Formats: sequence, C-alpha cells, structure tokens
Amino acid sequence: MQFTINRKALLKPLQLVTAVIERRQTVPILANVFLNLKDKALSLLGTDMEVELSGRIVLEEAGKEGKTTAPARKLVDICKSLPEESLLKFQQKGDKLILQCGRSRFNLATLPATDFPISEESFSINNKQLTFTLSQKRLRSLIEATNFAMAQQDVRYYLNGMLWELGQGSLRAVATDGHRLATSIKNLISHVMADSQQDDRSLSDNQFIIPRKAVYELSRLLSDDEENEVTILLNNNQLRVTMQDYTFTSKLIDGKFPGYDRVIPQSGDKTLTVDRDLLKSSLMRVGILSNDKHRSICLEMKAKELRIFANNLDQEDAEDVLEVDYSGEAITVAFNINYLIDVLNSLPTGLVRMTLTSTEASVRLESVEESTSIYVIMPMRL
Repeated sequence: MQFTINRKALLKPLQLVTAVIERRQTVPILANVFLNLKDKALSLLGTDMEVELSGRIVLEEAGKEGKTTAPARKLVDICKSLPEESLLKFQQKGDKLILQCGRSRFNLATLPATDFPISEESFSINNKQLTFTLSQKRLRSLIEATNFAMAQQDVRYYLNGMLWELGQGSLRAVATDGHRLATSIKNLISHVMADSQQDDRSLSDNQFIIPRKAVYELSRLLSDDEENEVTILLNNNQLRVTMQDYTFTSKLIDGKFPGYDRVIPQSGDKTLTVDRDLLKSSLMRVGILSNDKHRSICLEMKAKELRIFANNLDQEDAEDVLEVDYSGEAITVAFNINYLIDVLNSLPTGLVRMTLTSTEASVRLESVEESTSIYVIMPMRL
C-alpha cells in the first residue's frame, strides 16, 4: 500500500472512525483502524464488535492498492500534530506503516488486515429487512429531541438505548430511564419492507432498540442539511445507516421496550402555559441554591402566577415569580431541575404547556406551537 493525502482530508474521517473504538481493548487488533486502498478510493474502518463505522475518501491521485491496520489513536495524534494543509505520504513495508510529512517520519506497527472483523458480509446475508430514507437533519433532530432520556447502565438493559418505531411514513423515537420519557416523530421520505414474515416478531412490530453508544456516534455523523439524505436498513439484530461518505453499522438490543403509550398522560385538570426561555432562565437562577445532591426544585402554581423556589442544606434559599397562564386548583410540585432543563433545551422556542393531575402523578410537557415531541417527568416527593 502506498498513497499521498492532504492532512485536512484525512483528519476528520479518521477522528470519527476512531471515536467508535474503545480505549481499553482485550483484542489488540480492535485498537487499530482498518485501511483499504483501491485506486483512488481510501476506506477507513473502526469497530468495537458492537458498533462499526466506515469512512470513504477520494484521493487526488491513485495510489498503490493494499490493505492494512494501524494503531488508531496514535495515527490520530500524529495527524493532529502535523502542520495544516500538509501532505502525508503513507507506505507499507513489511509489518510497518511509514508516514512521512516533510522532514518528519513515523513508523507504525501494523497487524494483518485479514484478522480485522468486518460486519458487511454478515449484514447482507439476512434478506429480511426494513429500508427507509429521511434527511440527515430530521434524523439528527429526532435523536437530539430524545437522547437525554436514555438510561445509563440500567439493569433493565432494554432501557439503555432508544426505541425506533416505524409507522405509516414516519419514524418515532422513544427513550426513558424510568424517571422521565421523551418521544418525537418525523416524516420519512420513503419506506420499504422487504421479505418480512408474520412470525418474525421484531420486523412485524416495526420496533427496534438502538444501543446508547450507537445513538451518540450516529448523531456525530449527521449534518443539519435537509438536502443530505440517509438510507437506513434494519434487520432482526442490526442497524445500518448509509450516507455519502460514511456507513454506520450497529447491533440492536435484543429485548422488548415497555409500552410507552401507557406512561404518557392523555389529559389533566391542571394546565400551565409559559414561555420556554422565561421558564428556563428562572429555573437556572433559582437552581443555583438547590440541593447539590437531589437537585430538587419546587413549582407552586396558582391563578396567573408561577412561584419557583429551592433551598439547600446550608439553609440558603431562592425564589422567583413569573406571570403565567394557569388553569386549575393551586398545586405545588417538586422536580429534579436537571430533568426540567433537559426537556426545555429540547423543546423549540415559544410557549410550553405543562399538564398535571396531582403532586405524585407524571407530568406532560410539550410545545404549544409544535406537536412532534412529547415529554413526561415523574415529580419528586415534597
């Protein structure tokens, strides 16, 4: 293998591919990035056996074809240390990959490319799959509207990820950690179901659980451009997302996601309407003196008024009063302030509606102007 590439063209794809590689590896080759050169097409691939990312770069000049693997993070650090706009010359000699840039030279140890695990073959064998297309902007928006509610290392393993549910021309994302729930929906560009069987439960339910790490790594790849599209393939146990320069593959979580519909309050006799930014600013001010451990904050609601107050173990307290639109009996509810801030950050600017029934029942939050996202938070005990 031998090729020349501009540092700028290599660095970003190399960093994205390296991000999926775990820092601590029991299998040495999984700490490496797989490089494959065919004519002018250079492919970079990284994996941790659960998540895999392949990046593609078109070289200005054809090189000498070949495959190898090299230490991913060392290669990233070397490229970052070199001058911008510099040309990098790669050449493989025996079990070393030689990188030259000006008068700098680096000899990196390689491992055989034939030992590197690649999931492409195993994915294509399974012909029972769902295929759909949507814009990168919509998919990224869907993820960012819900990912904060995913569980972290929960014993209920199926909560350590995000549910994707395919509907008629739409994709819904749902995440919950048992204390809060986030759901959002976006329209698809196209949707095709291929070779599905009625006894194939995961395909017929149109529900798939994407692991937490896969959700975040995928979000890093997506742009805010409505014109750029992604094609998504889902089979019984794998997800594949294909875009212009990258192909992302991940295993799915094998489990049954809880019925989220039952958790979302459909009605309530108490309704608060307030400007999102006004509420967020007030919460952040008062939250400075909230309890550092529990992060609790209280909302006292009554006619045309919302009083927000908090205190801590040092007997310090803070309060703020906002003019709001409120209907229903007076009520005081305690929340984890971080949960409220996460929801407000995910909602669009404008008016926010909060629907309640009691101090102990779950609370529904949503935008007044847009109906694509719904959030549910469990109150804390007063």
